[in-house]
Amino acid sequence: MPEANLSLQVIPLVAEENVYAVVDQVIDLIQSSGLNYMVGPMETTIEGNLDDLLDLVKRAQLICVAAGANRVLSMVKIDYKPGGVTMDEKTYKYRS
Repeated sequence: MPEANLSLQVIPLVAEENVYAVVDQVIDLIQSSGLNYMVGPMETTIEGNLDDLLDLVKRAQLICVAAGANRVLSMVKIDYKPGGVTMDEKTYKYRS
């Protein structure tokens, strides 16, 4: 069971017309990680081992810089539970 949920919002400081393309590169990174994730309109939530999640955040920053961002603003929220925590246990009752 994943021990943490991490929500990541990345705001790369690039030309406005390039923002979504850079964010798409970060989402591609998350998809290729093999971790369970959910893309939302303001952030993406990922579940997994805390070390893996924090490494993913670092790699996301580097992707933005490689794509031309001269600065990257990121908001990170972490829900850590030694016994494990999943996105499903938090959201299952809201799905129809």
